[in-house]
Amino acid sequence: MIQYIEAKQLREMFVSGANNLQNHKDLVDKLNVFPVPDGDTGTNMSLTISYAMKELSKSQDSSITDIGKALSKGSLMGARGNSGVILSQIIRGFAKSIEGKDKIYTQDLAKAFKNGSDTAYKAVIKPVEGTILTVVRESGEYAVQAYKKERDLVKFLEMVIQEANESLNRTPQLLKALKEAGVVDSGAKGLVLIYEGMHAALKGNPIDIKDYSPVDLSSVEVSSNPINTDDIKFSYCTEFILESKTIDDLQIRDMMMKYGDSLAVVGDEGVIKVHVHTNDPGLVLQDALKYGHLVTIKIENMKVQHENIVLESQDEVSSSAEEKEFGFIATSMGEGLAKIFKDFGVDHIIEGGQTMNPSTEDFMKAIEHISAKNIFIFPNNSNIIMAANQAKELSDKNIIVIPTKNTPQGFTALVNFNGDASIEENEEAMMESLGLVKSGQVTFAVRDTVMNDVEVKEGNIIGIAEGKLSGAGDTVDEITSSLIEKLVDEDSAIITLFYGEDVNEEEANKLRDELEEKFEDIDVELYYGGQPLYYYLVSVE
Repeated sequence: MIQYIEAKQLREMFVSGANNLQNHKDLVDKLNVFPVPDGDTGTNMSLTISYAMKELSKSQDSSITDIGKALSKGSLMGARGNSGVILSQIIRGFAKSIEGKDKIYTQDLAKAFKNGSDTAYKAVIKPVEGTILTVVRESGEYAVQAYKKERDLVKFLEMVIQEANESLNRTPQLLKALKEAGVVDSGAKGLVLIYEGMHAALKGNPIDIKDYSPVDLSSVEVSSNPINTDDIKFSYCTEFILESKTIDDLQIRDMMMKYGDSLAVVGDEGVIKVHVHTNDPGLVLQDALKYGHLVTIKIENMKVQHENIVLESQDEVSSSAEEKEFGFIATSMGEGLAKIFKDFGVDHIIEGGQTMNPSTEDFMKAIEHISAKNIFIFPNNSNIIMAANQAKELSDKNIIVIPTKNTPQGFTALVNFNGDASIEENEEAMMESLGLVKSGQVTFAVRDTVMNDVEVKEGNIIGIAEGKLSGAGDTVDEITSSLIEKLVDEDSAIITLFYGEDVNEEEANKLRDELEEKFEDIDVELYYGGQPLYYYLVSVE
């Protein structure tokens, strides 16, 4: 029987919980409601708690209070995506509750769970039931009742986890999108994995991390010399794991050779890991999908990464310059989109979006690099807004987060900026402008599903209109045209297309000509976006 937890044991519990989440993050990623190739809840939560572990590792002989503060600080700065921000708030509330204690009894642990829930709910403007919030609340409320009956921490935590799992299994009944997709909430699953890892450590069986070798970034030196990105022949470092019963690693290797260089393929018992540098990541993934299921996907723009090193050094120089009235930060993926934002006067581009959500710390660093009295942030993704707002709360500067949910909204907001107007007038104008633009995306499906009465097969081209699945088919042009038709109404004046890395200019111009003929009373504009995975980003105004 374990009646109380001391500092050393608490540390082991959180490390074990973090390891359990890391070991199963791919499973959590696969629970994404939309069948798009960028489900990243598990990755975001894992990266968030890994920051907490990094902060925790700085001191080995800590008190319970110090452990709580390290976990809170680390997760706060490392928070990525909505799930990561919510997790950081859960940890923050938990840590606050155990402050000043030398030992933690069942009553203390129950109150810490409950305070984690309360803190997370306060951080979310419009809490949605059927998510991680529901599971942390219901398990926290249960814990406050259960500690009165059970003093053994092992049994108590087992009871709380059982309630958390039951709550998790109820999430599809509370959220229609989960029920349609046939999955439980991904963020809630991530939380349960942390709880289960903590329980394993409490029983004396802490969970070790599997196949993970963290890189000590502090030892990496970056040259300040200008980098010639023209030397980079293939822009995208693309990695994925394929589960397949129909193809082996040698066949996949031969198939992938045509797409680029730096090819590495390893396989074992139906699981194949592929690494390739390519200019066509979408085509690479579509080809792989013909032979099985993609378990994980990681795509990085190597040119933008190199350019960001130079930009950051330039930002450091410019930060000492005379303070200006307004500064701008935007998140963006794709060199074409980044260039357009720069043309609008954006000072700092944070590379990120659907496949890679920036952390709170990324925003804090960007804020520090800009010498301006007022700084506008355009997250351009609904899953990044919370991290931007968290940076706003932490910063001493005057930060205004315009809650842009996509790139078209970001461009529209910037169009409505007036350098002669006040900060309040600009914020009001930008906020109003968000309702003037409709947006859509065209990508491909990574699994079979049925949503909004649309039947989707793995590998289909899919259209997403205003956050809802609008259609599925075999050709990009067909789905894009159909998507636009759903967005256009009698007040529409401009259709804007941003074509991605996997669409060539000739194809894009052909589609534009077809759309001009189809929508003869509406202007159709075409720009190179260069975004991975998404063939087209669409805006209708």
